[in-house]
Amino acid sequence: MSPLYRDPAAPVAARVADLLARMTLREKVGQLNQRMYGWDAYRRRPDGEFELTEALHEETDRFEGLGALYGLLRADAWSGVDHSTGPDARTGPALAHLVQRHVLERSRLGVPALFVEEVPHGLMALDATVLPVNLAVGATWDPELYERAASHAAAELRARGGHLALVSALDIARDPRWGRTEECFGEDPHLAARLTEALVRGMQGDVEERGYFASDKAPVVLKHFAGQGATVGGRNSAESELGPRELHEIHLPAARAGVRAGAAAVMAAYNEVDGMPCAANGPLLNGLLRGNANGDRGWGFRGLVMADGLAVDRLARITGDKVSAGALALNSGIDLSLWDEGFTHLAEAVERGLVTESVVDAAVSRVLTLKFRLGLFERPYATPELPPSSAETGRALSTALARSSITLLHNKAGALPIDPARFTRLAVIGPHAATTAHGLGDYTAPQRPGTGTTVLAALNQLAPPGTEIRHAQGCSLTGGDLSGIPEAVATAAASDLAVLVLGGSSARTPDTEFDANGAARTLVPEMTCGEGVDLAGLRLGPAQHALLDAVTATGTPTVVVLIQGRPHAAPEAAERAAALLTAWYPGPWGGEAIAEILLGHTAPTGRLPISVPRSAAQLPVYYNHKDTEYGSYADEDAEPLYSFGHGLTYTTFEYGVPNIGRNGASCEVEVSNTGERAGRSVVQLYIRPLRTTVWPRTLELRAFRSVDLAPGERGTVTFPLGEERLAQVGPDLERMPLPGSVEIRVAESARGALDAVPVVLDIKG
Repeated sequence: MSPLYRDPAAPVAARVADLLARMTLREKVGQLNQRMYGWDAYRRRPDGEFELTEALHEETDRFEGLGALYGLLRADAWSGVDHSTGPDARTGPALAHLVQRHVLERSRLGVPALFVEEVPHGLMALDATVLPVNLAVGATWDPELYERAASHAAAELRARGGHLALVSALDIARDPRWGRTEECFGEDPHLAARLTEALVRGMQGDVEERGYFASDKAPVVLKHFAGQGATVGGRNSAESELGPRELHEIHLPAARAGVRAGAAAVMAAYNEVDGMPCAANGPLLNGLLRGNANGDRGWGFRGLVMADGLAVDRLARITGDKVSAGALALNSGIDLSLWDEGFTHLAEAVERGLVTESVVDAAVSRVLTLKFRLGLFERPYATPELPPSSAETGRALSTALARSSITLLHNKAGALPIDPARFTRLAVIGPHAATTAHGLGDYTAPQRPGTGTTVLAALNQLAPPGTEIRHAQGCSLTGGDLSGIPEAVATAAASDLAVLVLGGSSARTPDTEFDANGAARTLVPEMTCGEGVDLAGLRLGPAQHALLDAVTATGTPTVVVLIQGRPHAAPEAAERAAALLTAWYPGPWGGEAIAEILLGHTAPTGRLPISVPRSAAQLPVYYNHKDTEYGSYADEDAEPLYSFGHGLTYTTFEYGVPNIGRNGASCEVEVSNTGERAGRSVVQLYIRPLRTTVWPRTLELRAFRSVDLAPGERGTVTFPLGEERLAQVGPDLERMPLPGSVEIRVAESARGALDAVPVVLDIKG
């Protein structure tokens, strides 16, 4: 008779309990380990076929199976995997099948492995769709579009044989010097929460009634829990000096939204909060996250908690050895390790009385539950086929995200869109003008030659007939070589308009030296952003500033485009450029999206998800600071160069005074297109507490909605004002509407909200 855990009709909980009762302690511990790097599990033979390595044999023999395998499909400079050595869309499923078959043969009970992959902005695998980075997604203010893109990424993951997606979503960018700013949706918790919900919906889909995932959907691991975006000095993995209120108000709402949306797993962050590393923070993981649902004090999460890479072993600094480090992490709520040694010794930890087997059982149950929900026991090799149009769909979604994210910061004298009657000779200049490599972002697989479209190529393709386009690079992204500037100056001087494309890069090369967790240890030329690349200042390279000075000094009107993974401080561009756009690492086809906006084929719709500082000396400059009597600096303005939510388009809008509906249940505002072109306005609703029981923030975004209007058209935007819109974190850290009064302000940006006419809403206790 077949055991109960083999019965697909049985409830998942019953199947888990039956299987767990049959497992030895050694087998249980194996389910909690994710020790191997996936690229070490195989090698590619000269005939192009894959074979398994002795390292994989040793790992599966060690625990009579394999709990999870990280990065089987990963390709990048750290793994050393490229098109000559790794699996692509055609060969990936066969490799996954080969590894899974080996795991099942080594497992006494036939327990399949979880294949865990990075999906930071699209699947990080050869020939998979590369999407714009999270900061670009934040700039779209478009959860529906992002949901579609996330769904496509999940389908690509599952079609390659992967199961579980690691996706950055929870970090809130509070210091743009941090190299991983590009992985954040922005500086605001509400915007991040809405996009996190969209991510979960898109990747996981509508989970069936019994909790199973569809074959083209992927459970997500939301990274990173919690507070990692506020590390001291913007330095990677440093401590986060956060009080409980700051944690609850700013750094937990996105995680809470993801849990409510049904996220399958979260990843504990590297940082510590008030002396407690997240991977050893029982009150955070077992208390807040997993506790009985009771407001923000207990979310009732029943999913998996994974440690970040080698975070468990780091705990040996406070426990004294890796055995006790593993026990501390498990007792604190970690279920699945990542590359750590500490979890491999959990059987010894049980024997030493450092952890009980019941705690091991609870963690194993969560791992097995996810495997059953994925249907791996019935379909261990399932790799659903993508439709023939999948590549085209991926490109269209990536381009749509890029197009929606590009943000027009200023447009002096109407330099944009480019008027073919005024500007027939274009100079396209700068280190980003003729390359896509530096606009892809960190965590990107190698691209085949010819993938993507540069700004130069797109302008050549899309510009009206008769337009003369000249190109000069001018300088590199980093360094002080000025030898190319004279050519750039001559090119600009001979043109009617210069398009100057500057910025940063997270591109890694095989020459990059990496830490054991994949963060960059030493930089390579032109790498200015990404994991491990934190900056003390936010200036562009000195040659880029010299190029900006020289080109604008020619007197030729200059449009500056910044392609970047963090907001650089470039006030000179704001002062001297005829127009200024920012494109947050827009992906392979970002050049096409930029050209479309420059030429007016489409209007810019992006809005800033993060405030742009004048200099690093101002930091922090996020808009939602506490409402105190902020003074200015004696030597510099304290206000950001451009505020959160800011973004122009090729028309203008006027907002009416907000009107609060009966019983305060809704807020509506009339929006008018006062320009001569159709356009989109992103209507933003902020609250400003006046009387309350805790010290308030100056403004807090609580809702947003896009409205498309024709020239002269008016529309009414209505926002429900329920508990979620008006809630604040009270003295007891519970989130609820607090007695007092709040102003409702509706505007096109945070700066605009401060000047908008408010309406006051009284909240009864």
